[in-house]
Amino acid sequence: MGRIGVDLYPLQAGVPLAQVDTFGKFLGGSATNVAVAAARLGRRSAVVTRTGADPFGEYLHQELRAFGVDDRWVTPVSGLPTPVTFCEVFPPDDFPLYFYRQPKAPDLEIRGDELDLGAIRAARVFWMTGTGLCAEPSRTATLAALAARSGTAEAQASPDAGRPEPRATVFDLDWRPMFWTDDPKPHYADALRHATVAVGNVDEVEIATGEREPGAAADALLAHGLELAVVKQGPGGVLAVHRDGRTAEVPPVPVDVVNGLGAGDAFGGALCHGLLAGWELERTMRYANAAGAIVASRLACSSAMPYAAEVEAALQEVRP
Repeated sequence: MGRIGVDLYPLQAGVPLAQVDTFGKFLGGSATNVAVAAARLGRRSAVVTRTGADPFGEYLHQELRAFGVDDRWVTPVSGLPTPVTFCEVFPPDDFPLYFYRQPKAPDLEIRGDELDLGAIRAARVFWMTGTGLCAEPSRTATLAALAARSGTAEAQASPDAGRPEPRATVFDLDWRPMFWTDDPKPHYADALRHATVAVGNVDEVEIATGEREPGAAADALLAHGLELAVVKQGPGGVLAVHRDGRTAEVPPVPVDVVNGLGAGDAFGGALCHGLLAGWELERTMRYANAAGAIVASRLACSSAMPYAAEVEAALQEVRP
């Protein structure tokens, strides 16, 4: 549940946006990219969001279906254009983003009374983002979805296997300061009360907790009642801490970076995959790191999401 839009990426690296002549058009938006990443790994996924009632909105529906992502909960908003995002590509670590979401992004017009709460409760993984909390009515709708999840995220018996079935409510901290006009911290705290997993980079965990050091930030996140805190550290790898004391700290997968945008969304889709599979914590983190590295080595986001065989191949290359 969260952001969707059209990404227009320059097909020339190292060129300022004002001088770019050609662009590629792609499905975008962090929550949507996570859904695509999970689908590429063989999972059934859907996205809850809104577009404009315009040709770009039609394009996004076409792309979602092509990627195998259920679009039944993607609805149009009259009078608001589908958002467009441009980026500049200056490898290895400079990828400025330019969001065009005026006068308001349709994905911030998600309304609580229109949500399919039954489907949200039934999902084995529900993923939401900090951007969804930045404005009304999306904020109230996101919190309503989280409240509907409360009590369902504990393991439940699987009728097929007769054993606990992994379930998770994931809060992608997704801090985008340009979208906010008020203090995000109380709204993040409201969302964390309902989540079982939180994921963010060091800047995002600092916004949520006031702590920047990864270990302290993970502990502060767990103090909200989470089961798992994941702190992404870029070149420093990733730290994951479970409330039962299990910890995984894994290094990044070396890669020649083409475009770092979308790597975190690939990580998110792979994290969902690992949670659903019931993998051990370290295996999940290594797999998610590898998925993110693959996307960082490619230009696009959604269309760059790897298949399972590609992730396994990348892991084989870095194993001793």
